[in-house]
Amino acid sequence: MNYFIHTYGCQMNIHDSEKIAGILEKAGYVACDEVENADIVVFNTCCIRETAEQKIYGHLGAIKKLKRTNPDLIAVVCGCMSQQEGVAEKIKESYPFVDVVLGTGNLNLLQQAIETARNKKKYVNVDFLHYREEDFPQSRTSYPNAWVNINYGCNNFCTYCIVPYVRGRERSRPLADIMSEVEQLLAKGYKEITLLGQNVNSYGHDLADGTDFAQLLHSIGKLSGKFRLRFMTSHPKDLSQDVIDAIAAYPNICDNIHLPVQSGSTEILRRMNRRYTRDDYLSLLERIRKSLPDVGITTDIMVGFPGETEQDFEDTLDLVRRAKFSSAFCFVYSRRKGTPAYSMEQVPYAVKKDRITRLLACQNEVTKQISAQMVGQKYEILVEGANNRYQNTMCGRTESGRLVNFKCDEDLIGRFVTVEIERASSATLWGRVSTEER
Repeated sequence: MNYFIHTYGCQMNIHDSEKIAGILEKAGYVACDEVENADIVVFNTCCIRETAEQKIYGHLGAIKKLKRTNPDLIAVVCGCMSQQEGVAEKIKESYPFVDVVLGTGNLNLLQQAIETARNKKKYVNVDFLHYREEDFPQSRTSYPNAWVNINYGCNNFCTYCIVPYVRGRERSRPLADIMSEVEQLLAKGYKEITLLGQNVNSYGHDLADGTDFAQLLHSIGKLSGKFRLRFMTSHPKDLSQDVIDAIAAYPNICDNIHLPVQSGSTEILRRMNRRYTRDDYLSLLERIRKSLPDVGITTDIMVGFPGETEQDFEDTLDLVRRAKFSSAFCFVYSRRKGTPAYSMEQVPYAVKKDRITRLLACQNEVTKQISAQMVGQKYEILVEGANNRYQNTMCGRTESGRLVNFKCDEDLIGRFVTVEIERASSATLWGRVSTEER
């Protein structure tokens, strides 16, 4: 019996799919590469943008044809999209060939749901049950990297964002549970741990013992052995000096911070309910770089938020030039029903299209300048695996988070090597492994 998982969206969903795979493998299923060969197909969904949701519905429609040739095929929809109000009912009515619908807070019910589906009965449950990470066997797919959840949900309620409604309120895992998972992963040979949360900086706010994110970083930083620690995502309003100091204190905590700014306009940030100003953000960058001179800062930037004027957008371009982000995920605002911004006055599509083009050009120029400065320099790289975009090419990241392509043997996957950057093409870096590292 084979399974196939369609994963959409963020790193949190990627890690959720590892949990789903663990449950399926414990039940006797084996992963396959083609959906046509699967006995169970899982759609682990995303709804952060409308385009993602429409794509998922399109892929769901293709399952109807597969069910004609394999009536015993089990189709599962889970994740953020199905957690939205009314979506589970829509799937049940409009896609009757879907057997199981689960939300984000009850993935631990998957095995029970599959057993119900095998008996030709539908299973629909999107209740928030707040499962524990320890409830899951996990089939990790990202060696030498491993994802570790430290908290779930979000309390911020940015006016454009659906996440608090589909992931629930913030819930932090106990420090001891996180440390146990990290120690087990390091003992198994994983070399890079990435801590995950909708807002990692708010970790511990709901814990009675007073543990916070800086303390968690200190606890992991003190562990012995050669490994790297990363984390995402950080909210600028909660990134404290204690966290910056913790990063600076330990060589195995990467000088790399993903810090979504969303807009360079204080007025738009207010309308977004981000709870910081443009000047607050730039001051935070200054403090970070004072403590971490070699830090790589990446970000998310949105254009076309309701009410964004040309001057607001110019403020964003100016911030991009000042901030000198290593890279930025730039995207167009997408209306999400159920959020306050949905009913605000919208920016015309043509204006948004023009602005995203200009924003990408601006950030590409910044990235190109940073890349040019890296040519001729040597960096420690963790060899992650093959870069399938290029033949016979491996890849890995610098501590600051820049992806580098190079040639080396497969037996170096999971090992640290020194790479000299030989050339750069905007965001793409090419290097050579130093001979002494072979």
